Amino acid sequence: MSHSSPASGRSLLYLVIAGAAWGTAGAAASLLFLASDLGPLSLTFWRCAGGLAVLLGVLAVRRRPRAAAAARPSVASLIGTGLLFTVFQAAYFAAVRETGLAVGTVVTLGAGPVLIALGARHWMGERLGRGGAAAVAGALAGLAVLVLGGGGGEVRPLGVGWALLSAAGYAGMTLRARLLGRRGAGGDPLVTTAWSAGVGALCLLPLAAAEGLWPHTGEPVRVLWLLAYVAVVPTALAYALYFTGAAVVRAATVSVIMLIEPVSAAVIAVAVLGERLTGAVVLGTVLLLTAVGALIAAEARRPADGGPAPRPAAVPVQSAAR
Repeated sequence: MSHSSPASGRSLLYLVIAGAAWGTAGAAASLLFLASDLGPLSLTFWRCAGGLAVLLGVLAVRRRPRAAAAARPSVASLIGTGLLFTVFQAAYFAAVRETGLAVGTVVTLGAGPVLIALGARHWMGERLGRGGAAAVAGALAGLAVLVLGGGGGEVRPLGVGWALLSAAGYAGMTLRARLLGRRGAGGDPLVTTAWSAGVGALCLLPLAAAEGLWPHTGEPVRVLWLLAYVAVVPTALAYALYFTGAAVVRAATVSVIMLIEPVSAAVIAVAVLGERLTGAVVLGTVLLLTAVGALIAAEARRPADGGPAPRPAAVPVQSAAR
């Protein structure tokens, strides 16, 4: 009889919190767009720049773990993760601009788990059993129903191309975090997140400047509070938790757990923004949460040493993750 790892259990919780936090970013962005003329690229720049400022402040005041230096990744590795982070973010907004929010979200978040499962199988030997494949399929079906259930969305090839590029960046970021974690070289999640935000801010600065860097608004206090929220919760906090969990939990499992993001966004849209609760939202949410719950339960039953799970627990035998 195997014993699950306490660290793995904590990592699963971190990923759930990160996914829920990511889901609040959309609502905050909608409120920001209503209150100002800020564009999506400029918002992403301020999200990265603000998150970097928060993380640097935390790193400056906290006590450094003595063992952290031994597992510190190289600067080149940190820059690589930051570039993947930037591709994921920027290409997603480009997809939304070209083909709409619904199609852009479905293609990005739908292709992500597939690319991650294939990559994890090829590079890390992480297998996805029949139960795990069924859970992933159920999660993708729930995502499609949840996001496309309203009937809106026009498929445009260029937008789909941007969404696939975003999914590739997302997959690469997740696989990289998992691979470094297995090698014991994942490093400090706060440092990794700070580097990712810094690289993202640097890459996005010229694009944001061209779009219009400074928001014009009649509600400056509200805009500042929303920007602060986006920088702290769905960026600094969520990505630090994400990189912590992604280093321990199998890659494909990570990608499916992070599909909690659109569920969180849908709940907020109904509860806070006053959007109508439809049958598609309910059905998609149930399908997604069922699949996520099955993979979490299966992952929690895996042995603490990270080896293959016993035969009966083949449901989450895989892993590989806005």
